[in-house]
Amino acid sequence: MLTAEVMRQIQHIELRTRRLVDDSFAGSYHAVFKGRGITFDSVRAYEPGDDVRTIDWNVTARTGEPFVKQFVEERELTVMLVVDTSASVLFGTSKRMKRDLAAELGAVLAFSAMRNNDKVGLVVFSEQVERFIPPRKGRNHGLRLIRDLMATAPSGKQTNLAVALKAINRSLKRHAIVFVISDFLLSSDEYLRELMLTSQRHDVIAITLTDRLEETWPDVGLVRVKDAETDETMWVDTGSGVWRRRFAAQTKRFQQMRDTALVKAKVDRIDLTSNGDYVRALTEFFRRREHRARL
Repeated sequence: MLTAEVMRQIQHIELRTRRLVDDSFAGSYHAVFKGRGITFDSVRAYEPGDDVRTIDWNVTARTGEPFVKQFVEERELTVMLVVDTSASVLFGTSKRMKRDLAAELGAVLAFSAMRNNDKVGLVVFSEQVERFIPPRKGRNHGLRLIRDLMATAPSGKQTNLAVALKAINRSLKRHAIVFVISDFLLSSDEYLRELMLTSQRHDVIAITLTDRLEETWPDVGLVRVKDAETDETMWVDTGSGVWRRRFAAQTKRFQQMRDTALVKAKVDRIDLTSNGDYVRALTEFFRRREHRARL
């Protein structure tokens, strides 16, 4: 059941992200993510300057006049959104939590795919697959996907990226663009093998979510903290320089494991903070991809 508050949030995100896609991303998305190739469309009379390699010799022989083949891009793509909804993304020290950012990003990417008449699907995961929506086309399908992304209440708290990637590897038989939106706060040993398998078959792009408090904790005295994934609580003295350094070192270890895993799996990435400008980050990513494609 969707509460009135959730429906308001969904409508707000739909309006905001649709406008962003129309204003900023539609052209870049189309330019960066090409179709599977070109397919024959029709023939027309030869004109001076046409590439002779496109001459349709069968039609030319029948008519006695030169004709050339015309082709169009086979545009349809498959986009899969793999979105982390574990307890660790229910965190944010700015105006929004990491989960809110993930939902808005997912909506932008879904609308971009819909705008280009591509198929789009969704995997929402925690320690298990919470929701799986196979890729399809159409506005109604896309809106349902965005609403499920916003409204899914996870039954699990921990993070198991491997189980989500396994679902992708089992279900997608054709090449797809796979966006993995997660904070990657887990050992890379748990997901590297599946990530490498996924990247061998698909174009995988990792969108990494972080919050400034996860990297540096301020001195605010004695604080009771709770591990969102295990429910374990403890009192910590944030005034202790030793504790703050250990906390920062633990976060850095996760980040280093994540970075090494993404490089090893040859996965592209977009780094975002919970208070960051994702419009700028996506725009820069599209620009880099487009530049690289021209080289």
